[in-house]
Amino acid sequence: MSDTTLSELIARLQNGTLVPFLGAQALNGSVNAETGAPIPADSDSLILAMNGGKPMAPKLMYEFARAAMNQELKKGRSFIQRFLVQTYANTAWSRAPMHDWLAELKPHYVVDINRDTQLQESYKATPHTLIVGIARMSGKDYRFKIYHYDGSGYTEINQDEADPSLPILFKPLGTPTPEPTFIASDADYVDYITELMGGFAIPSFLKEYRKNKQYLFIGLRLNRDTERMVMSDIVYGAGSPTGYALIPGANDKEKRFCAKMGIEVIDASVEDLLAAAGKGLVEAV
Repeated sequence: MSDTTLSELIARLQNGTLVPFLGAQALNGSVNAETGAPIPADSDSLILAMNGGKPMAPKLMYEFARAAMNQELKKGRSFIQRFLVQTYANTAWSRAPMHDWLAELKPHYVVDINRDTQLQESYKATPHTLIVGIARMSGKDYRFKIYHYDGSGYTEINQDEADPSLPILFKPLGTPTPEPTFIASDADYVDYITELMGGFAIPSFLKEYRKNKQYLFIGLRLNRDTERMVMSDIVYGAGSPTGYALIPGANDKEKRFCAKMGIEVIDASVEDLLAAAGKGLVEAV
C-alpha cells in the first residue's frame, strides 16, 4: 500500500471518521520493563504464558480460547482470571507506540479486543465511558458492564446514565480495571457471542452511535472464527464500506472474509501505519 493511502487513513483517524478497532498487534513494542519480553497478546503468546512458557498439545495450541477451556476444566475458572490479572495488572509493561499515538488522537470511540489496560491509561486524564464484556454471570440480563470515569476513578452505571458525548472505550473481551472481568475460554465465548448476536451485549446508546460508522482494523488477524464472530457483531450496522484492515501478507481465508464483510485489506503493518504518521518508534517486523 502507498504512503499516500496510509496518509488518507491517518487523516480520517485524526478527524474522527474512522473508528480504531484494535487487535493483538496493536500492542507491538510493549515489553516487560525488567525482562524485555513482549507483552503476551496474540493466541500463541497467551497460551505459552498461561502454561509456564511451554507449548500445549497441538489441538490446544490452535486457539487461546480452546487452551483456556482446557485449563478451566482442570483448574477452575478462577485460574484463568488469576492468570489474566497477573499478566495485565501486576506487571509493568512499557507503552505500545500505537497507544501513545492514540493518547494524542483521543478518538471518540475505540474498540479494543485486547485484555490489557493501556487504552484506559491513554484516557486517564479524560472523562470517558468504559464498556466491558461479561459472560456466564447469573442474574444479568445483559453481557456488559458500563463505567463512568470522572478523571480520577470509575463508577459503575446503567446504560440510561451514560453520557454519549464522552469518549467510549469498548473492551469486549475484558480488562483487569476497575474490576477483573474477562472473556477467555470457549464457554465464555459461546455465552458472549450468543448474546452479542441477540443484541444483549451492546448498550442501547452504542447501538445508536455505531450506525454507519467505518472502522480501521489495526493489528487484527482474521484467521480464527471467534475473533471474526465478535468483530462482525460489534460492527453491525456499519457504513459502506465497513472499513479497512491492516493485514500484512493476508491469506486467502482473511481476504475472502474481508470481501464478504465489505472490508478492504491493506497490505501494511501497525509499524507501517506508525511510520506514515511520523510515529516510527519501533522497527517493522
